[in-house]
Amino acid sequence: MLKLVLPKGSLEKATMELFEAADLSVNRSSSVAYKATIDDPRIESVRILRPQEIAGYVADGLFDLGITGRDWIEETGSDVVSLGELRYSKATSKPIKVVLAVPEDSPYQSAEDLPVGVRVSTEYMGITQRYFESKGVQADIRLSYGATEAKVPDIVDCIVEITETGNALRAAGLRIIDEVLISYTELVANRAAYEDPEKRHAMEQVLTLLLGVMEARGKVLVKLNCAKSRLEEVIAVLPAMKTPTVNELYGGAGYAVETVVPKNQINLLIPALKDAGATDLIELSLSKIVH
Repeated sequence: MLKLVLPKGSLEKATMELFEAADLSVNRSSSVAYKATIDDPRIESVRILRPQEIAGYVADGLFDLGITGRDWIEETGSDVVSLGELRYSKATSKPIKVVLAVPEDSPYQSAEDLPVGVRVSTEYMGITQRYFESKGVQADIRLSYGATEAKVPDIVDCIVEITETGNALRAAGLRIIDEVLISYTELVANRAAYEDPEKRHAMEQVLTLLLGVMEARGKVLVKLNCAKSRLEEVIAVLPAMKTPTVNELYGGAGYAVETVVPKNQINLLIPALKDAGATDLIELSLSKIVH
């Protein structure tokens, strides 16, 4: 039913892992194959292409559904329907940022400080042109085919580049003076395909599975028993994220309590629960959480 296109390159591994966890495993003949399949009746075909091209191909109707970054949607000016952000990327859950950076020893503190004709290197010609126009700065913008940070200061005065942690820019002796765009990975749809009720329903179901996996990441299910007299103490220890489920045990012997908690708190939480009177504590991993 749906023609799906997924990103190749830096987002590829994280995307494949997300689909695997969502029980939508991507099957291909080799790790470098551009064609793939997903054993699911909602997915007719799968292609793996560069994220720079995906938004345009989806907008043109070559694919119904695709995953790419907001940066490339904006850069290409592609008219697509965004079904939602998938807050994962190549290294962390942080967004990609398109930033303006200058040498560490540069006197410039903002875009408005840059001189007329400032030389700029970037892979994002459209975004950069619009950014400098919005700042009222006349800039000489030059297309970069890679290694953008290496061109400062001998070839250009500053760069507009992506960063996730900022480490690579700092290592290159550069300093960020402005954020041009914040970009998460997004699931995008072709407008005509989205207007088809059957296809839209399939798209929404796929999105539900992907978001369910992301919601479950970093969380675990805790189950425990406690005596009636200790229930309030146990509840007080639990994180106030959500009301826990409480059921009376057979024969009125106490209560069974369960709730979802952050994984990074569990080593402190379990001993605290035991001290509060919890017994029969169980920690369970989660595959999906669907609200």
